[in-house]
Amino acid sequence: MSESKMIFSKNLKLLLDRNNISQVELSKILGVSESSVGKWLLQKSMPRMNIIEKLAQYFQVDTTYFFKETDKNSLELTARDERDIKKHLDKALENLENDEALMFDGEPVEMDTETKELLKASLENSIRLAKTLAKKKYTPKKYQKNDKSDD
Repeated sequence: MSESKMIFSKNLKLLLDRNNISQVELSKILGVSESSVGKWLLQKSMPRMNIIEKLAQYFQVDTTYFFKETDKNSLELTARDERDIKKHLDKALENLENDEALMFDGEPVEMDTETKELLKASLENSIRLAKTLAKKKYTPKKYQKNDKSDD
């Protein structure tokens, strides 16, 4: 049994579990037989590159994801998470440019450049923290490290 089959199988299982998708559903999504998916998960075979590309596109990961060791206990932010954070931050900052976005006692608040940068940093940290906490909350316990210090 090759190491690449083992790594591929482990990473595919992880994606299926995280996205709550069955082998049957995946076979329909990819247009392959259920037995093909089963062979991939049992480390008996590997899909062709065009199928790996479909998998990567569906799960929104890079094709290299399937060929590298990943820490299934990791709750680190992914590139997709970083894009989401940037999108939310840009939208929040765009809304702040509106004259009525920040008001105190019914009057618009003028902000200098330093205050805007501090607010931007604070917003980014808040969005990043929210994303990390959501990941921790919604990642199944079997994929989380058993670290008692967080409790």
